[in-house]
Amino acid sequence: MKITLAENIRIFRKERKLTQEQLSEVLGVTPGAVYKWESGMSVPELSLIVEMADFFDTSVDVLLGYKMKDNRIESTIKRLFEYCRSRDRQALEEAEKALKKYPNSFEVVHNCAQVYELFSVGSNSRVESNRALELLFKARLLIAQNTDPRVSEITIWGEIASQYVRQGELEKGLEIFKAHNSDGIFNEAIGSILSVYLKRPGEAEPYLAQAMLRAILSLFDTVTGYVFVYSIRGENELAQEMLSWWMDTLRGLKKENRRDMTDKCYAMLLVLKACTLIRTNTQAEAFALLKEARKIARQFDAAPDYGVTALRYTNPSEDIIFGDSLGATAAESLENMIRLLEEEKLLSMWKEVLQDE
Repeated sequence: MKITLAENIRIFRKERKLTQEQLSEVLGVTPGAVYKWESGMSVPELSLIVEMADFFDTSVDVLLGYKMKDNRIESTIKRLFEYCRSRDRQALEEAEKALKKYPNSFEVVHNCAQVYELFSVGSNSRVESNRALELLFKARLLIAQNTDPRVSEITIWGEIASQYVRQGELEKGLEIFKAHNSDGIFNEAIGSILSVYLKRPGEAEPYLAQAMLRAILSLFDTVTGYVFVYSIRGENELAQEMLSWWMDTLRGLKKENRRDMTDKCYAMLLVLKACTLIRTNTQAEAFALLKEARKIARQFDAAPDYGVTALRYTNPSEDIIFGDSLGATAAESLENMIRLLEEEKLLSMWKEVLQDE
């Protein structure tokens, strides 16, 4: 709490063109007392503060320079975020104040746990880490209050496991990750602990393979979504840049002379890129990409393989089946992608491609 009484007494006195001696006469004190107030060497008694506020036609809180802090939960969490953004350790003090005020609020307890998690990284002391664990276990008990869809009991268990790993309790953290690895949510964490820290590559690889496959699917959906965003905004060059990057990456996952699910994905990306080229008046290249997409789709549909054993860098203990929501075949997926893009020139060009076969 910042009090600016000394500065405000001087400001109000000068606004009224009074000397320190004249103000001292008004208040019945010595000039030396006024000097000490304005220099911050001493503080006037409460009765004199009230008298000065009345004399200066202001309120006591304005004279003090006090501003009431907004301590509502939303404002408190916003302040915590701002402190954390600059790694200001004032966040820890603010967190403890919030916990005293709202000891049984899930939102406060969980956000304060995350504050301590942040400051525990790289710390030689376990104080912050242990406090984070204490608050995370409490947050888990208050989970029924949670309204944030990004947070669940499983994600909190993941935070707990991460804290144990940071403390060097690798086996304990690993055990928790494995026990709550719903739908492979912690595959990459488990694989990393097993390979990087525990040097057990045989155990790590199945988890890393699953994590890699999840990442591929996630990136495909993310890039596709972004391309639609950029296209709607008319930022077709950005869409082309992102597509080129992802298409090169996807091709890097493919083994030579093997048809696999990445071919179907790649064909759909070619359609997306063709659409962005049409919108930047690069018609000839767009037509060539559509022809290539159609060719790849036909080859894939002739002998479809939705498994993942053909991909580079992955060696899953058992085959996993890829899938997409656009169509049962590559050809059907391309047709649906073209329909979703809602570009008349693209549709017209696609009809030309089909007629050329």
